[in-house]
Amino acid sequence: MEKEEIHRLFTQYYAKMNRIARTILCDEQESEDVISDIFEFLLCHNVVLLPDTEERYLLTSVRNQCIKRINHQDVHNRMVNAVVTEDSDEVDEDERLADVMEIVENSLTEQDKRIFMLRFTEGYSYDDISVVEGISKVAVWKHLSRIINRIKEQINNQHYVKCYKQV
Repeated sequence: MEKEEIHRLFTQYYAKMNRIARTILCDEQESEDVISDIFEFLLCHNVVLLPDTEERYLLTSVRNQCIKRINHQDVHNRMVNAVVTEDSDEVDEDERLADVMEIVENSLTEQDKRIFMLRFTEGYSYDDISVVEGISKVAVWKHLSRIINRIKEQINNQHYVKCYKQV
């Protein structure tokens, strides 16, 4: 798709796209990012839109991208909450996430890292992970269960060490 055509679509449909994105995301910056990503995709992938379907394509793309962002945020929140410790009130979410990512990088096998990242950063379903990794859904569940237990255990050990050093 040519830059002139992208510019025309942007000028013609930006207001509608932005209104939908803001309604779904309730965040102006996130909404602008979604719209930007859609136009970047159109530019980079040489998508050809038919004149009678371009509006529907763009508005559906906005809706789908917004839902994808919400799901990604939900997966991120579940990951952080999966490793919450009893005394986690003292630790902010960014610090907890940094601890989790350090454990993932330093304590997991390569396969466990891939499975963890696919599930919690990419938002893949168990089915999708089983296809990518060539293992069963049950094996994915077992891997994730073991990974989360290992992370919890190490987070609790870190917390114990911090409390012990303070005494």
